[in-house]
Amino acid sequence: MPRAKKSQGAYVISVVAERYQVHPQTLRLYEREGLLKPSRTDGNTRLYTESDLERLELILNLTRDLGVNLAGVEIILNMRERMGEMQRQMQAFVNFVRGELAVPNVPHDSKALVRFRQPVARAITRK
Repeated sequence: MPRAKKSQGAYVISVVAERYQVHPQTLRLYEREGLLKPSRTDGNTRLYTESDLERLELILNLTRDLGVNLAGVEIILNMRERMGEMQRQMQAFVNFVRGELAVPNVPHDSKALVRFRQPVARAITRK
């Protein structure tokens, strides 16, 4: 199980519950539902990092302000993660293309994924 780094700054469940005005059982429920994944100490105490708190703020915004149920929150969080991954992949692809186009004196078609042939001109005959 992942452990929180001591230099990262982490908060115990009682501090988080008080800060966000939620019951500790609510935080435990979010963990059981897989919405939050706080790290644990060797003594099994939950530790919430800054990224956990940002995620909690999003969950609370969705549930309190927008009235989204926990199943909807799970779908939204999963979609956000997928969109973030797609964005990272797209940026990596753009960086790759920029790097390929910046290489001097290399014909661009030499590394093409698909071979391209110039079409052969054919005479049109009428019958």
